[in-house]
Amino acid sequence: MIQHQYIERETLNIQTESLYCDKLINFLYSTVRENAPAMFKMITGARFSSLIGFLNYESFLGRNITKTRQFCIRNGINLQECLDDPQSLNTPKKIFERKIRFWETRPMPSDLNTIVSPADARVIVGSLNCNDHLYIKNKFFTYEQLLGKDKNHWINAFEKGDYAIFRLTPDKYHYNHLPVSGIVEDYYEIDGSYHSCNPGALIATATPLSMNKRTITIIDTDVPGGTKTGLIAMIEVVALMIGDIVQCYSEERYENPQQISVGMFLKKGSPKSLYRPGSSTDILLFQKNRVQFADDILKNLQNSNATSRFNFFLDKPLVETDLKVRSYIGKAKNTPININT
Repeated sequence: MIQHQYIERETLNIQTESLYCDKLINFLYSTVRENAPAMFKMITGARFSSLIGFLNYESFLGRNITKTRQFCIRNGINLQECLDDPQSLNTPKKIFERKIRFWETRPMPSDLNTIVSPADARVIVGSLNCNDHLYIKNKFFTYEQLLGKDKNHWINAFEKGDYAIFRLTPDKYHYNHLPVSGIVEDYYEIDGSYHSCNPGALIATATPLSMNKRTITIIDTDVPGGTKTGLIAMIEVVALMIGDIVQCYSEERYENPQQISVGMFLKKGSPKSLYRPGSSTDILLFQKNRVQFADDILKNLQNSNATSRFNFFLDKPLVETDLKVRSYIGKAKNTPININT
């Protein structure tokens, strides 16, 4: 089976990902999908996905403390950065939903015009403009379907724009943070499937991310105190075993969590939401000519020394960068910035 590699931002090392349940996912997205489509549809539905998540993270089958600690060690999870006592994080669910001292362990650039990562994740960036060299036609999603086919206003607003896809693996810290500051112009949910975000599954299925259940938050950053990068769509996409996306915006640390609502001012770097157990994906959409992505992310995309499963579908390099939440991913186009924290 083809290995999947990514580039670790802090060290520039090429790492081989240990893909969670890879053989099972490959079986589902090849043999089952092709030979038993009704069963495949059931497996990627809400009920079955919730059941798998429950068995893995909440039932007595998933509460083996020894296996939980082994999982942390194997995946390099640093429990010392957690807000709660590490000894109390004794189940997979507690590990998955852990809070961290992000104000100490995830520094953020101070410049107002910087855009930061919404998650501890592996990122690729691209363009919705067919004339751009970063354009990939209808693979990971179609943006019209992603935003909702009846949302013509937003579809027009992001036409020929740019995007960033953040893939959260099961070992990651699963709170989402705000990548920008601005006012909420719209917030809505779209029902859908629970396709896996395993790289093999993403290339086996046409536009899977725009078929999954998701929440969309449209943020206007061209306001006083905003990031000055136009409209941004922050889209939180569920995946296999994800039970829910809990909106819990806190302006300071994790205090006084609130549901997202239209008209609310959101502060960059603050916690916004929490994925319940599983893998998941964040997508950011930017308007045309409003964002300039970080040089190292763009360079890593085309690294020919890394073996990415995406490469074999696209016949060209497409390599993810592993980065931390609240770290620099881009800036408002044509503006000077200082990315020091």
